[in-house]
Amino acid sequence: MKQRTAPGFLGTFTDHFTDVWQLLSETTQFLSKTKEFSHYEAQLRQWRSELQSKRHDSETTIRVRNELVNLRKHLRLMGYDLSLAKQTLKFEGFRNDACIRDGFKRLVIVFTDKDLYWMTGEDNHISLSEYLEKRLEAALASGSIEQIRDRHYLWYKRQGTTLVLSGSDTETKDDFERLAAIGEANPLWLLGKLKGLK
Repeated sequence: MKQRTAPGFLGTFTDHFTDVWQLLSETTQFLSKTKEFSHYEAQLRQWRSELQSKRHDSETTIRVRNELVNLRKHLRLMGYDLSLAKQTLKFEGFRNDACIRDGFKRLVIVFTDKDLYWMTGEDNHISLSEYLEKRLEAALASGSIEQIRDRHYLWYKRQGTTLVLSGSDTETKDDFERLAAIGEANPLWLLGKLKGLK
């Protein structure tokens, strides 16, 4: 599943001034997290080989950079958020309220039939869930959301470029394993949806 985002002029502009090796590395890293990787793997290897064998040839460097910029532009047009390339998602067991001392914060995620909604706060997980569902009631009544499929009561923490998610006392083991399976199957989608977590 792809995270939709507007094709970014800024991203394309920045790509033109980024070192070609860095562009290749970031693009490879990003594509390795998608189902499209096998489609581009040979081309990525070819670019790497050309850059290594002709490292002093500026024409090769310029051509490969332009091809990489075009590929990245194409990926953005497909709805991918390339800024997620360096981010990772980590599912790390269960925690209790004591983890607040370690910098973890409460997070409630609600999956509907069409999307994912989340809320953080200092209230307990049940109160956060009730508040979030009240906010979704209007969408449920209008039919823009058909139903709430799943709820998750979590702790989260940003550790550099890694988003750590742990189950809370309210989260069941089965529910957490189901969420971890979704995250492992579609890490870019879940990272994109939770991009606003600070």
